[in-house]
Amino acid sequence: MSDTLQSATLPAHQVKLSERARDKVASLLQQEGREDLRLRIAVQPGGCSGLIYQLYFDERLLENDAVVEFDGVAVVVDQMSVPYLDGASIDFEDTIEKQGFTIDNPNAQGSCACGDSFS
Repeated sequence: MSDTLQSATLPAHQVKLSERARDKVASLLQQEGREDLRLRIAVQPGGCSGLIYQLYFDERLLENDAVVEFDGVAVVVDQMSVPYLDGASIDFEDTIEKQGFTIDNPNAQGSCACGDSFS
């Protein structure tokens, strides 16, 4: 873990990152050529079911962020999103039918037909 993460002072989260997702994130970070970026996952109001996932690279580390590192890939979750994402798993699919990150969230009680939002 890098010096800026100081794992002893930051809380952890319970989000899991699959090996495929970790490899894809590492590849994307390598393409960006920046070692200061982390994968941030957040839950925001919106979508047809009430909440949507935000998955993006972020160089910021905010107060009360929860951070877990997966073999060199840091995953950050903001304090407000932690309860919504407890036990969620992030994977990456690369098939003829679908390419992209997927989130399996045991806390989601319902989702919309498009699969982009949940409640």
